[in-house]
Amino acid sequence: MFDVIVIGAGPAGCICAITAARKGAKVLVLEKNDKPLKKLLATGNGKCNFTNEYMEKECFRGDSKLLSEILSQFKKEDTLAFFHEIGIYPKNKNGYYYPSSEQASSVAHALLTEMDRLGITVTCSAAVDKIDKRKRFFEIYTKENKYFGKHVVIASGLRAAPKLGSDGSMFGILKELGHRFVPIVPALCGFYCKGADFKMIAGVRAGATVSVYVEDEPVAMDTGELQLTEYGISGIPVFQVSRFISYALYEKKQVKVRLTFLPELTDEELKSELRRRIKRAGDYGGRNRQKIEELLNGLLPQKLSREIENMILVKNEGLKLSDDELEKLLFDAIRNRMILVEKARDFEFAQICAGGIKTEDIDIHTLESKLVPGLSFAGEVLDIDGICGGYNLQWAWSSGVVAGNHAVMIEKEK
Repeated sequence: MFDVIVIGAGPAGCICAITAARKGAKVLVLEKNDKPLKKLLATGNGKCNFTNEYMEKECFRGDSKLLSEILSQFKKEDTLAFFHEIGIYPKNKNGYYYPSSEQASSVAHALLTEMDRLGITVTCSAAVDKIDKRKRFFEIYTKENKYFGKHVVIASGLRAAPKLGSDGSMFGILKELGHRFVPIVPALCGFYCKGADFKMIAGVRAGATVSVYVEDEPVAMDTGELQLTEYGISGIPVFQVSRFISYALYEKKQVKVRLTFLPELTDEELKSELRRRIKRAGDYGGRNRQKIEELLNGLLPQKLSREIENMILVKNEGLKLSDDELEKLLFDAIRNRMILVEKARDFEFAQICAGGIKTEDIDIHTLESKLVPGLSFAGEVLDIDGICGGYNLQWAWSSGVVAGNHAVMIEKEK
């Protein structure tokens, strides 16, 4: 009989187990993968951006009351202190915290070493098939074994990156226990789009502002390095607004994105630069004035310049354009490129999911189920997700600690 059984050996599950074990609980962690913390090893391009100096509500999405309550119990400063204690010296890069080694494997090793020191039992390749609630304990069934625990914490994730373990396999089990879900959609992901020659511009990375319009109403925007791909758009600014796009698509609403390239220039600065280039091209003869790729050389990546040239020439059927007409067409192609979003990339390519267990069914102070006493939740399975920058890991640490603390408190109260 275990005091606490944690289902899922991801970031939230591991810190939950450590928290409970430090308070004297006998803890078991069940992990469906062949080893723990697989998803953590891929975070931050393998460097593991594990929290952020700037920790405000606008960096998160989902239930704001739940977010405020949990982050108030385990703050960013607590995260830094915890990891420093177990051997991770933090490196602050413009507010983004990484291990000094800049290796996610360092963080995974530190967590697993601490779990081993505390005598936590970690059982891998143990997918949970069923959870039965008895009067004073739970029975948890895997294909090979049955386990008994006084308190259970679900930290299994949702559906993002299923190859790393979050495949939604716990949904049915939780629904059988009476829990409801906010619709789950991919987030921190790219999108399939039309409205540009994406095969031509695939591989281009360029600074841009990405503005999202749902049914022609503006809903979100972000600026950063846009990645143009064969299927559409990706990159950090797309990830930061992805939740809004995914939910609008889920609701079958029309979603358009305006791409504004060269965001560092004001409109007047860009118009002035285009005017200067067009006038200079005129000095070499009328033909060169229509060579748009040359006009944009040194201003935009070559592939993007070529695609803009093709678009303008096709739209105007090769007609000779006046200086003013050409300037306006170039300006609109650079600053007001509207594309239609068709669908999100699959969960396989999403870093996280939006949605999760309905907050109405849990106690926001303890993360314990209101429907099944002794059952708690931590991490991505809850209806909170963050933008890029260490926010999703901070949520994992905070919610994991709160769930671990409460699991032990329940046993002490009994």
